[in-house]
Amino acid sequence: MESAALSQIGLAGLAVMGQNLALNIAEKGFPISVYNRTTSKVDKTLDRAHREGQLPLTGHYNPKDFVLSLQKPRSVIILVKAGAPVDQTIAALSAYMEPGDTIIDGGNEWYENTERRMVDASANGLLYLGMGVSGGEEGARYGPSLMPGGSHRAYLNIHNILDKVAAQVDDGPCVTYIGEGGSGNFVKMVHNGIEYGDMQLISEAYDVLKNVGGLGNDELAEIFGEWNRGELESFLIEITSDIFKVEDHESGKGHLVDKILDKTGMKGTGKWTVQQAAELSIAAPTIAASLDSRYMSGLKDEREAASEIFRKEGLTEEINNVGGVDKKKLVDDVRQALYASKICSYAQGMNLLRAKSLEKGWGLNLGELARIWKGGCIIRAVFLDRIKQAYQRNTGLANLLVDPEFAREMVQRQAAWRRVVGLAIQKGVSVPGMSASLQYFDTYRRGRLPANLVQAQRDYFGAHTYERVDRPGAYHTEWSKLARKAKV
Repeated sequence: MESAALSQIGLAGLAVMGQNLALNIAEKGFPISVYNRTTSKVDKTLDRAHREGQLPLTGHYNPKDFVLSLQKPRSVIILVKAGAPVDQTIAALSAYMEPGDTIIDGGNEWYENTERRMVDASANGLLYLGMGVSGGEEGARYGPSLMPGGSHRAYLNIHNILDKVAAQVDDGPCVTYIGEGGSGNFVKMVHNGIEYGDMQLISEAYDVLKNVGGLGNDELAEIFGEWNRGELESFLIEITSDIFKVEDHESGKGHLVDKILDKTGMKGTGKWTVQQAAELSIAAPTIAASLDSRYMSGLKDEREAASEIFRKEGLTEEINNVGGVDKKKLVDDVRQALYASKICSYAQGMNLLRAKSLEKGWGLNLGELARIWKGGCIIRAVFLDRIKQAYQRNTGLANLLVDPEFAREMVQRQAAWRRVVGLAIQKGVSVPGMSASLQYFDTYRRGRLPANLVQAQRDYFGAHTYERVDRPGAYHTEWSKLARKAKV
């Protein structure tokens, strides 16, 4: 009888994400206990649980009461700011936990921190999961994409809850056991890196359509809405259409999007993705370009000063020149360029995941990762099902671009892609993401690159040696001596 009165799971950390996930769990029929150091947040969560359907949620105001309110083996989700706050929360809760209990960190944590905490937890007999949670506030409340990695035993303890709480798509819930160690956090990190690329590419499509095509916000809303009914159907395309519809009620004039300061924030996962790509020697130029663009956006004062300096030198920032531009053709070209560029961004992320999986022995299933991203998460898109199928057809697929279906589509779209990038450059509109994607495609598809000259230069100044195309082995040439002889 006492066990029946206990909660099946607990959640500590009641910012909006934590509140929403707790209410989601409760709404799915799982009694849940919640805790937060700030008692007002506990009260607010209790009030919401009452107002949103008398949900089976109980609040607690100290770690001991919270932990002891849970059925054994206990499972506690932590949703607090990454870093030291996670360690502090673990210390506060684990004092009352017992061997066999589970801690699940649902924040955007650096994967090595998770692996360190797994070792510490294991020393106390505790199980540990690092679980990526994607979908924002709405996803947390109504169905996120969940990426749990770490103790498989811990996952088995709570998978029945996760299966119901996650977003639901045609082929199952958007959750799967990712793998050992910090794999769940790493996969979520790369998901966010792909998200950076996706958002940058969409912003570039907007820039070209607005400043080269001369399209207004009402037209853009309609175009993105139409795109969302085709191959580009996705959460980010959908919300972009909505954004263009919102008027500025503060001033009563125009649309809100035009009044937003052009400085992009970030929380670090995109930077981590690019750093990991560099460490693993994986080319990720689209994701890197999106990160650089966020850095450049932060230089608002410098950019405004530079604009004035170059204006005085005769270079104006007036790039809106619609003369001779076929708007209908431009819209279709941008659609194709955006699609092809997005595929490159996803390909780079998948290659990074595969490389890390091989390094760590995680055994990541790339097709299954694409599947759980089909719903709930920020990068959910209709073509993720086709990415899933590509990896199911060939589990050893070297690159998404060479899957026969995607390869055909890239070839079909590359002419439009080049027209968009070329026109943007001609008009002075920066398209770093689309350009990086196109260069990635052009570099990857070529059987021979000018790297032979770079290797010759390296051998010339550093005796680094080189290989030949016509015979095996490593070679070194006395380039300067032979060059002098050649001059004679």
